[in-house]
Amino acid sequence: MESLQIPYRAVVIGATGGLGAAFLQHLENDPNCAQVVGLGRSTRPAVDLLNEISIEAVANWLQEQAPEWDLIIDATGVLTMDGQGPEKRLRDLDPTIMAQAFAVNAIGPALLFKHLAPLLPRGRKGVLATLSARVGSIEDNHLGGWVSYRASKAALNQIVRTTALEMRFSHRQAVVVALQPGTCATPLSEPYRSRAPEVLSPEYATGQLLAVLDRLDAEQSGSFHDFEGQRLPF
Repeated sequence: MESLQIPYRAVVIGATGGLGAAFLQHLENDPNCAQVVGLGRSTRPAVDLLNEISIEAVANWLQEQAPEWDLIIDATGVLTMDGQGPEKRLRDLDPTIMAQAFAVNAIGPALLFKHLAPLLPRGRKGVLATLSARVGSIEDNHLGGWVSYRASKAALNQIVRTTALEMRFSHRQAVVVALQPGTCATPLSEPYRSRAPEVLSPEYATGQLLAVLDRLDAEQSGSFHDFEGQRLPF
């Protein structure tokens, strides 16, 4: 990346997942990146999206490593919970499963934003990005179904927009965005790839997304973009 201060520091949350690991590899190979930290449930320190104390502890640990972090990527998310995939119709709704979807896909990222957003630089461009999904777009919903996943990602998109608006007061050059990686060859999408018009490798999708982030500035903060750079409707 070239639009951040060189050298820059980066953090990837969910670094042990398919897309998180690919993000991490790209950043490790970027000569402009002085330091990249990959965090997840099995790292030290560990990040548990269902435990705010662990998120706060990680934020404190990062601040001890460096006072500012230029790029923070949240690559977490869940589609299948307790072996149950997305609902096809309303009568399939399970409130427990739906609550789990919101806990991981919306509440967890919101807590990440709460504790990690202050680590962005105040006097220059900093990026806080999270992985959303096209099916989370209300305007783009033409098929129905997948209620829990759609609704949790729609909630995430609203969290992104609200965070971006608040950050304008303290971090005027911050870019806070939601990203749509497309259907990628990862365990999360494996049961559903046959329906996708195109399946991307994690390496390609994350490389594309980093290029998109490199082109965005504060005027686009609070928006939603796919891996080709197209702005998507909320």
